Amino acid sequence: QVQLVESGGGLVQAGGSLRLSCVASGRTVSRYAMGWFRQAPGKEREFVAAINWSGGSTDYADSVKGRFTISRDNAKNTAYLQMNSLKPEDTAVYYCAHRGGIYRYVTEVNAYDSWGQGTQVTVSS
Repeated sequence: QVQLVESGGGLVQAGGSLRLSCVASGRTVSRYAMGWFRQAPGKEREFVAAINWSGGSTDYADSVKGRFTISRDNAKNTAYLQMNSLKPEDTAVYYCAHRGGIYRYVTEVNAYDSWGQGTQVTVSS
């Protein structure tokens, strides 16, 4: 069983920045990938970003490329999502996810085996 706890969400004005953190604990698989997804009211959960174990491979949704950066600190079992130039359409609950396998299909919800409880990000115009 893997536990994931997100933090760092909040209310920010358009153009501002936030950094989300996700701490993993429990039976994490060695060399696991991490992903960030988001879900706005009335919409499906969508992929935001993913990173492999070493940090050498990352993927981003087109909507966040150039604005968001995913990173990780394996010594702290923590993944981060730095969000800059935030827009009102970035408003959503953000979830981190754990994938205990090779780095593939990382944009798909079903590729992940554990999820955090989510943290709310609200961007005002």
